[in-house]
Amino acid sequence: MMVTKGRLATILIALSILGCKGTSATSAASVGDGSDSAANGTATASVSGGTRAEDIVDPTMDNKVAYYVTIPANWKFKGILLQGGVATCQSYAYESYRVTSADGQSFDEIMPQLLWAYGDGPKPKMGCLPIDKPMSAQDFLKYLSTTMLVAYSGDAPMSDGLAKTVKQLRDSYAQPAPFYAQRNLPPPHNTADGAAALVHYKQNGVAMEGRLETLVTCMETQNPGFHSILAGMPSKPATMSGKCTAGVGYVSAPESQFAAVVRMWDNPALGAKQNTEWGNAWVKRYAEQGQAVNDAIIHRADEKFAAQRAEIAHTMAVQQAVHDQFLQTMQEGTDRSMARAAEVANSNHRAAQDMVDYSLDRQTVLDPETGNYFKVTNQLTTNGTLIRAHGDGSPW
Repeated sequence: MMVTKGRLATILIALSILGCKGTSATSAASVGDGSDSAANGTATASVSGGTRAEDIVDPTMDNKVAYYVTIPANWKFKGILLQGGVATCQSYAYESYRVTSADGQSFDEIMPQLLWAYGDGPKPKMGCLPIDKPMSAQDFLKYLSTTMLVAYSGDAPMSDGLAKTVKQLRDSYAQPAPFYAQRNLPPPHNTADGAAALVHYKQNGVAMEGRLETLVTCMETQNPGFHSILAGMPSKPATMSGKCTAGVGYVSAPESQFAAVVRMWDNPALGAKQNTEWGNAWVKRYAEQGQAVNDAIIHRADEKFAAQRAEIAHTMAVQQAVHDQFLQTMQEGTDRSMARAAEVANSNHRAAQDMVDYSLDRQTVLDPETGNYFKVTNQLTTNGTLIRAHGDGSPW
């Protein structure tokens, strides 16, 4: 599925937005702007007990920091950068982490991305959810709560940050896409939807309450197909390829503490912020890898076509040689047949002439002066010479 470099950067930022709390991604700038100060956790936040910073690094880029995560100082952190790829329904790089309270009962979590593909066109087949159609964010949370074995209690208001992100994405998708217009291609149909829901469950006998938030982005690409005009090459019908990605944030606590924990994690000072330098480097590398793959595909196709052309040329040369040999054999046979026929005809002609000459008592002689043949009678003149005759035997 084709994604432009600029759109890919937007997707990376959008899919990480659930790690940022508050009104927008920029509101997390109160924690830091991707500089060392953010990594050092020097921001102030109205969180009881203070905060500290944790880094999520990219081991494929010499452990460059990919995300800065600010958490309550006395909470425990586990996080990782997931690179996505073919095995994960062709997802991109994103952060996933869980922050747990000191008593181990409450947590805030950014879950691994969940993706699914649908349509009758080309689509990824590995690591995708068993969903075969687009789905609203609210319906997806109902589906997710069932798979998580928690009770769906009802819809909940989206956080300000998620609501603003959904609007920003929708505005972005409404803009024209020059990449596709320049290549006379139908642009993909992109959608963004957000939702939140409350869930309940029990943990070690304790009644727990949780809030699930999701950002669901979908892309549908039309594949026009083509009508074949060559014999033996079938036409291809138009198809559609769709893929949806859901980023999920999950905060949970005992029912008696839930409201306070949610208020704390909605603080704009807490959460993850992408390192812009890393994001740009990752997008650049992704584009280069994609170009390398395209170049390799083109190179293999060129080699295949060259081999096919060489095979065709060889086959045609062999066929031409066989054809030439066949024509030569036919010509030689024809020449021999014609020569034999001429020989037989001449022989028959000579025999017929001899028979006529014998009947008319004449013979065919060569005039040494003119080189022409003429008929003469076998009868002698009075002086003993042969009488020269016309072609019909009459004397001159």
